[in-house]
Amino acid sequence: MRATGSLLAALLAVTLAGCALKSPPPRDELAKQALPNLQVPEKWAEPAAAGAAAGEPWLATFRDAQLATLVREALANNPDLQVAAARVEQAAGFVKVAGATLYPQVSLLARGGGTLSGDSSGLEGVGVFANWEIDLWGRVRAGREAASTQYSSAALDAEFARQSLAALVAKSWFLATEARLQKGAAQDMLRSSESLVALALDRQRIGKGDEYDVALARANLQSTRDAVQQFDLAIRQSLRALETLLGRYPAAALKVPAQLAAQPGAVPMGMPSELLERRPDVVAAERRVAFAFYRGEEAKAARLPRISLTAAVTSISSELFVLKDRDNPVWSAGAGLVAPLFTGGALQAQVEIRTAEQKLAVAEYGRVGARAFGEVEGALSTGFTLAERAAILAQSVAENERTLELANVRYRVGSGDLRAVQQQQLAVYAARTGLLRVQSEQLVQRVNLHLALGGGWSNQ
Repeated sequence: MRATGSLLAALLAVTLAGCALKSPPPRDELAKQALPNLQVPEKWAEPAAAGAAAGEPWLATFRDAQLATLVREALANNPDLQVAAARVEQAAGFVKVAGATLYPQVSLLARGGGTLSGDSSGLEGVGVFANWEIDLWGRVRAGREAASTQYSSAALDAEFARQSLAALVAKSWFLATEARLQKGAAQDMLRSSESLVALALDRQRIGKGDEYDVALARANLQSTRDAVQQFDLAIRQSLRALETLLGRYPAAALKVPAQLAAQPGAVPMGMPSELLERRPDVVAAERRVAFAFYRGEEAKAARLPRISLTAAVTSISSELFVLKDRDNPVWSAGAGLVAPLFTGGALQAQVEIRTAEQKLAVAEYGRVGARAFGEVEGALSTGFTLAERAAILAQSVAENERTLELANVRYRVGSGDLRAVQQQQLAVYAARTGLLRVQSEQLVQRVNLHLALGGGWSNQ
């Protein structure tokens, strides 16, 4: 018994002094491995507003209460988001399972006497058995850390999915609003085309016009009616897409506002180097590298012997026999060792597989990181260009509207023809629709910028 106790004490001491678990590469080293040719600058290449990117709630900057309500509805009912949440719960369960073998496994075995014994021996008894694998080489701890980093990456992926969904709802909302405004512009042109048809008929009746002007005006009227129908379809399609995001039936019944949201102010950008530690999808990719690293450590430790401690206490009796020379209860303790001698190279192959998986995770981290920088710079560049285009198109709308007024006057007094009026009418319509498109795209790119920066959407 003393020998057993000495053995257990020695094994416990070895366990406490066991191999420390290695850590995955830090973020700076990982970035160098994944992006060896990418030198992160101190400031953004495109002009950017100064100030730390605090991840403030960007949804409130649009000052649209209905949009905020729709985002909350989508987060509560979108099926894709529910899938992501279920994966997080699944990963949390894996963490518990992986860490369970760090603790002793205890089980109870009982047997009834008489006819309940099943073999007419009359034996009855109860026993408590415990088994504890000593994690000497860190195999179990590596498995637990792998599960923990997998849970962390799943939670970060779910958060980025929430941010992406909020951004997609906002962009769909702006595009649906634009479709309504584009239809309104087409309806304005339709009314002007109808007036031109009436004017052409009046001029023909009094002898100042001819059948050609009437036919031309009527042809232009039908083209404009077709444009109205196209925008009407675009509105219904955009509303159905938005309702699907909300988890609703796609009935195209949602009401959109009669004007676009006002353009928000400048966005504090922070430093490019902060992006890799702020965006949830980038950090999730980093955690997947850690997951692959710990899986590799687990595979390496699996090649080494496993040592287990066992203990039991049992009590046995019989109604038919007298059990001599037996104390009740009986205590026992021991230790066991299992060492792989020959597995045909399977364990080494597992190490090679895990190493390849880690290389894949590092490459994926580099891909996600490079994409993040590109998305920020792209959104900045597009935003500045759209702002310049909006100013140009606003001036173009004003100039073309003035020219259209002059063309109408000339046609009424007989110094101009109908084709000049129609051409100028098309120019006004093109300028208006172009301005609406740019203004809507400005809002979309602002959302893209917030998403690229990893900012939070919540307005609470």
